[in-house]
Amino acid sequence: MNARHVAAAAVAGLGLSSTALACSICRCGDPTFNALGKDGIALPGFKLALDWEEVEKSQGSLNEEFSEVLEHRTTLFAAWGPSERVNFFVRVPYASRDLVETEDGETESSHASGLADPEISGQVRLWSSQFEGDVGTRASLFAVGGVKTGWGDNDVSRNGERLDEHVQPGTGSTDWFAGLSGFYQVDRRSALFASAQYRATGRNDFGYRYGNATLVNVAYEHKVGARWDAVIEANFRDAGYDEPEGGGEKRPRGSPPHSTSARKQPTAGALSRGTGRPATIASSASSRSWVVASLRMRPSST
Repeated sequence: MNARHVAAAAVAGLGLSSTALACSICRCGDPTFNALGKDGIALPGFKLALDWEEVEKSQGSLNEEFSEVLEHRTTLFAAWGPSERVNFFVRVPYASRDLVETEDGETESSHASGLADPEISGQVRLWSSQFEGDVGTRASLFAVGGVKTGWGDNDVSRNGERLDEHVQPGTGSTDWFAGLSGFYQVDRRSALFASAQYRATGRNDFGYRYGNATLVNVAYEHKVGARWDAVIEANFRDAGYDEPEGGGEKRPRGSPPHSTSARKQPTAGALSRGTGRPATIASSASSRSWVVASLRMRPSST
């Protein structure tokens, strides 16, 4: 599977200090950290982020059965923190997908666009430690939980026939997720972020169920100037097998890329560029790990 990832993000916040960090990497690992940055996930106030990405995925053998999906996704991300301890998040994505399937030398194409599955989540700070002299937070640990709704478009049809499950903008299923996240401020210029999450998927109205997934992400961020951050992130994902309607043959869930590359265009002062290189792939067909490095220019905060 190969992927090309392009994203643009604009972040605006209320209650952010002038030293707050914006997102460093977009849509590669933890979506909350990617959209808001280390400080954005912890500080009170209202924040907005707008992400745009392009992802290309392929699976199968060119000599037998082969499929390729090209997706463009725009996501509105809103966050509200009534206090430094509690935060709430909402993601509303819009997706456009093109699916090309090849079997026995015959090729068929399909296209669908519409609302993808909105996601609602929250986090509670379980623990934190301060720097000596009480000049700021050195480390924090959060409990995270939420639901991915089935409100996205999952019944897009052409000529009276429902399109393939993998070209539908939404999954049509309600998924629950929970996990832990946290950060550690190494020094004034460097910070570590990590998260682990388990997602339990549901079955949609057409009987299809995507496999449950475990996600682990670790990121290191270092300031290289007044407005620039260098970031390297390692991601791991293990997903179960899809279950088509009525059981039948199980297929590995759409897996993340062996390698990724990113080019992010400026929006409201935000600019970053990143490249990914393949990491060691686990032996399981449904497990993937990869590494992404990026250089991010932080937008001005309000």
